[in-house]
Amino acid sequence: MIKRYIQTKINHRVVEAAGILHFGGLIADDLSLGMKGQTAQICQKIDKLLEEVGSSKEQLITAMIYITDFSQKDGMNEAWLEWLPAEHLPTRATIGVAELGKDVLIEVVVSAAR
Repeated sequence: MIKRYIQTKINHRVVEAAGILHFGGLIADDLSLGMKGQTAQICQKIDKLLEEVGSSKEQLITAMIYITDFSQKDGMNEAWLEWLPAEHLPTRATIGVAELGKDVLIEVVVSAAR
């Protein structure tokens, strides 16, 4: 059975299938921030969405992270590790992309268990 949560104009923020929660891509609200600041804002959004659908960051399974500037990756990693305890780190891939939108440095897609 598939359940869909938090409908927007173009998608649902979260789709659940077979007990796995799949999240659409998330970007920061304050795009004037650097990579670390944008990452921290995205992590806060993920926390809120996970709570809304009955899960938590300890249940994360995987993350796909798209970034436009690898020279700022250390800042992204700092914010990521400040947010997630080592024992709950998901699998992760960081992918460099040319463009994510005006001033968007990072977009994060995650999946989590219920």
